[in-house]
Amino acid sequence: MLTGSGAILRTLEHLGITDVFGLPGGAIMPFYDELMPSTAIRHILVRHEQGAGHAAEGYASSSGRVGVAIATSGPGATNLVTAIADAHMDSVPMIAITGQVFSTVMGTDAFQEVDIVGITMPITKHSFLVSDPAEIPATLAAAYQIATTGRPGPVLVDVTKDAQQKTAPFIWPPKVDLPGYRPVVKAHGKQIQAAAQLIADSKRPVLYVGGGVIRAQAHKELLELAEKTGAPVVTTLMARGAFPDSHEQHLGMPGMHGTVPAVLSFQESDLVVSLGARFDDRVTGKPSEFAPHAKVVHVDIDPAEISKIRVADVPIVGDAKEVIVDLIQAFDAIGSKPDLSEWWARLDTLREQFPLGFTEPDDGLLSPQYIIKRIGELTGPEGVYAAGVGQHQMWAAQFIKYERPNSWLNSGGAGTMGYAVPAAMGAKVAQPDRTVWAIDGDGCFQMTNQELATCTINDIPIKVAIINNSSLGMVRQWQTLFYDGRHSFTDLNTGHLGGDAGASRMIPDFVKLGEAYGALAIRVTKKEEIDDAIKLALETNDRPVVIDFIVSRDAMVWPMVPQGVGNSQVQYAREHAPEWGDE
Repeated sequence: MLTGSGAILRTLEHLGITDVFGLPGGAIMPFYDELMPSTAIRHILVRHEQGAGHAAEGYASSSGRVGVAIATSGPGATNLVTAIADAHMDSVPMIAITGQVFSTVMGTDAFQEVDIVGITMPITKHSFLVSDPAEIPATLAAAYQIATTGRPGPVLVDVTKDAQQKTAPFIWPPKVDLPGYRPVVKAHGKQIQAAAQLIADSKRPVLYVGGGVIRAQAHKELLELAEKTGAPVVTTLMARGAFPDSHEQHLGMPGMHGTVPAVLSFQESDLVVSLGARFDDRVTGKPSEFAPHAKVVHVDIDPAEISKIRVADVPIVGDAKEVIVDLIQAFDAIGSKPDLSEWWARLDTLREQFPLGFTEPDDGLLSPQYIIKRIGELTGPEGVYAAGVGQHQMWAAQFIKYERPNSWLNSGGAGTMGYAVPAAMGAKVAQPDRTVWAIDGDGCFQMTNQELATCTINDIPIKVAIINNSSLGMVRQWQTLFYDGRHSFTDLNTGHLGGDAGASRMIPDFVKLGEAYGALAIRVTKKEEIDDAIKLALETNDRPVVIDFIVSRDAMVWPMVPQGVGNSQVQYAREHAPEWGDE
């Protein structure tokens, strides 16, 4: 016999969970009392439940293992909602365990009572409510199975306080019954044959690689498919690292801020082979104008994604790894390789005409692109890079060279500001021997920087690069381009503004803030200081490091496809797009 709390702990141990992130409260207190003496599971006490959720995401996304976040009822549970939604959008395997009020008072608006199962049902693969301690092992085992199979994602398990306190027989392994849940892993042979034939017959194919390839751990198989077919490869924001940036067949990232060759390859292609991608609006632009001459092979483990946005000529439901293996065999059996010489001549011309680059700012402040580029070069491909959301996220996706999967962590679908620091923290717990950077903006950093305290106390020495342009940079960029430069409520007063504006009040002073949290904190204002600061961060592993890089707020992310137009209207720099203010 075990208490329900004991059953939670024992089940997590049986499932192989070794690290959890959480914050205790009244309704989850029985479990925390059980967790206290545990030597099998390390608990990281966060400073905010959202930090626990993003840390669980970073843990999962960097390692491929399940991330676990724990919170109490009411506001503790609702503080997890943003991270749960984030994990849902980006297919991150995560289990959220929340305490709930006594079952006898549910529905009475009891203290800290919230229907978290109802709230999270649209943003989880499934949400469970447990009021019987005997059901805990099977429910958590089911949550683990759901989170990790098919299209990965978050699962919530809400356990009433009385279920945690009462006792019941502990049965392991439990019987897990999930009627109707049968993820398709192996694709239909005829669909594989049809896809292979389309590739063999194509003249201008593109392999459109999404985050599903990383979740399926299919990067080696992707490399083999690409080299056998000779087709160009583009990797979405969620797929950076799925295919080596250094490979000659890689065109870069597609989409709103993708490389010109990647964006235009779709527009001129005759075949798009989508592997674990979902034709997101940030990639397609105006869907009716996306890849207008191309047939589409769409491979996805989630049948709901097939033909949701772009109708597939060959729909293939299955695990990306399994499908690519079968596709390679089918392609080999055809025995003919497409002649792509003219296609590559065109793509190489685009690469020569439109290389990824940036111009130095003219206000005397630092170039954010150069800083991020140097972070990547000095750290190398074995590092892990977690980004917040905004301009710095796009620059990190563009200017760091990714050679391996799980090295790039970001909030792609939900676009959650504040993701970087706790995600980096989770990644460092999962991958303690790797260098982990949080590349953050001054706006994002102020949302979750309290987790630096967690890092210092728990010996989690992440590196934080604040790309400080003293503003909400991406919003400001859009205001410059589309709102005639009316910068409405985007100034943050966190750094030097340059020009006639002089020095701001620096509220807060990030160096003082970093030091208050026990981090090594330095400010960089000159180009010649950049490398030394990064090297010092790389050499410092006894505490977190915070570097406040004071950059130009006029720097913009290029290339850019404005929202609501087709990808053919991609612009390489602002001077090419004077008409955007009329959109």
